[in-house]
Amino acid sequence: MSGIFLAAALLTGLLRTLAPRLRLLDTPVSRSAHSRPTPSGGGISIAFLFLLVVGYYFSVGLIPLGEFMALCGGGLIAVLGLLDDLKQLSLRWRLPTQFLAAGWVVFWLGGIAPIDFGPLRLQWPWLLNGLAVVALVWLLNLYNFMDGIDGIAGSELVFVSAVALFLLLSTDDEVASVLTATLLSAGAGFLLWNWPPAKIFMGDVGSSFIGFIFGVLALLTMHHGSMTVWTWLLLLGVFVADATVTLISRFFAGGNWYEGHTSHAYQKAAKEHKSHTKVTIIVILINCLWLAPLAWLSIKRPELGIYLSMAGIVPLVIVAIKLEAGKVARRRFEQ
Repeated sequence: MSGIFLAAALLTGLLRTLAPRLRLLDTPVSRSAHSRPTPSGGGISIAFLFLLVVGYYFSVGLIPLGEFMALCGGGLIAVLGLLDDLKQLSLRWRLPTQFLAAGWVVFWLGGIAPIDFGPLRLQWPWLLNGLAVVALVWLLNLYNFMDGIDGIAGSELVFVSAVALFLLLSTDDEVASVLTATLLSAGAGFLLWNWPPAKIFMGDVGSSFIGFIFGVLALLTMHHGSMTVWTWLLLLGVFVADATVTLISRFFAGGNWYEGHTSHAYQKAAKEHKSHTKVTIIVILINCLWLAPLAWLSIKRPELGIYLSMAGIVPLVIVAIKLEAGKVARRRFEQ
């Protein structure tokens, strides 16, 4: 996958040069975490290369039609994200399209594999399918929410893809292995430009696409029996905990919870430490030293999956609450 890494690095660099001409420029506003106009849309390289690889492996027969069509749903999300980067689409356009793409995925996968909740097993198709659609929409949005400081979304992409690939190598799930390796390589190439201080942002085209594709991969591996929903929940634990606590807090506060803001736990930590780099590294350490071992254990002991995910995420929820995630910041923070 060295070719994908090199292609991503070169394409992201090209996008950085072309961004101003393409009107892909993130101009600072009151809630911005940066102080100068910065090229955006770098996630185009990730989405383009991933979908290109998906098309190739479908053409050679590795990816079956249903799974290929489901993965193509990511293309719709990428286009939607790009349009949002260019024109700032309203929620009434974005949300129905996101649900359409999520429904498309569930349809082409032919339903969702049963989920074990400890001694209980959830296997009602109508409920599983509905939960899967909502989960896909939530995951793509939470990943977008968490793309607010330099390097955090890019490094999360590299971490989740790397650990998922490591876990998949002990299985015979060739499709998921190839796809996670592609995400890892493309993400690493992009991160060369996005590491603090970022020279380009991934934009909604990248963050929403990545969150959506992680959701599709989770459903694929559940179908293949190679990973469970609990393993994926652990791998994405920092993002899930922070975004969920923040959304709930803002919702019950009665504000415009769906609008952009700077009240996530990671944003408040960056403001307190006056550094994007420190917070991004802290998240990487939590991922590698805390969540990755639990994810590995959830593969070895799948019957403990729900308990391990709770053990991994509950402390992160407590940290987010202590950082008052969801409470509106009084003033912007700078890099």
